Amino acid sequence: MRFAICNETWPDTPFEKVCADAAGAGYHALELAPFTLKDDPRQLTEADALRLSRIASDHGLDILGLHWLLTKPAWFHITTPDALLRRDTAAFGRHLARFCAMTGGRIMVWGSPKARNTLPEWQYDDAFQRAADTVRLVAEEAGKHGVVIAMEPLGRKETNFLNTAAETIRFCQLVDHPACRLHLDVKAMSDEATPIPEIIRASKDWFVHFHANDPNLLGPGMGEVKYEPVIAALRDTAYTGYLSVEVFDYSPGPAHIARESIRYLKQVLA
Repeated sequence: MRFAICNETWPDTPFEKVCADAAGAGYHALELAPFTLKDDPRQLTEADALRLSRIASDHGLDILGLHWLLTKPAWFHITTPDALLRRDTAAFGRHLARFCAMTGGRIMVWGSPKARNTLPEWQYDDAFQRAADTVRLVAEEAGKHGVVIAMEPLGRKETNFLNTAAETIRFCQLVDHPACRLHLDVKAMSDEATPIPEIIRASKDWFVHFHANDPNLLGPGMGEVKYEPVIAALRDTAYTGYLSVEVFDYSPGPAHIARESIRYLKQVLA
């Protein structure tokens, strides 16, 4: 397993500095949030992708892919009955898939809780189908470029749609495209009744990416979750992808978050 970290850990920091710090801490790759790259990510270009890839490569880093896909613009949505809005969302998703591929990335983590919440007056099964149809349109384009959409279950405080790994696997089955798989996140799995190692083992045929963090919004090892059983379960499933550090509380500072997270993960792996 290799180590990655999300670029928004360094808020408002030039990409060259992000790369230098991440490489210096021992990471192998970066995971990019499009809203940090341009205020309107619809304007991200092939030239932007190639520039980011070159800078990362100059620091010995890969770009593994994208996450926080639908943060900006904020009106995109996948479960809405508004067909035009779903069409625009799919078009944006396809744009990000092409951009991701041009950076050298191969994973698009689809979380974006606000862009999938359902309303009480909507029939859940109908919303489930609408979302699957929308994501399938993106998966069809992503697959052409070697990119995989990794659908992310999220906790009940964040969204009312796709809260468990099992439900998200059922969603991926409905999408029915090889470029639509599962993503697992420690913070999100902590919201499930099933223990995290059991979720990992039960999802072994589906998950393609993994976020290391803690329910307290900090990095791995900075809260109550013990990673020894988590790493053991990942090894049992023969997972060889990235352990990608994603935090939401940046108050300790990017250098501390980056170095302490990888130090702890290396300690557990050893």
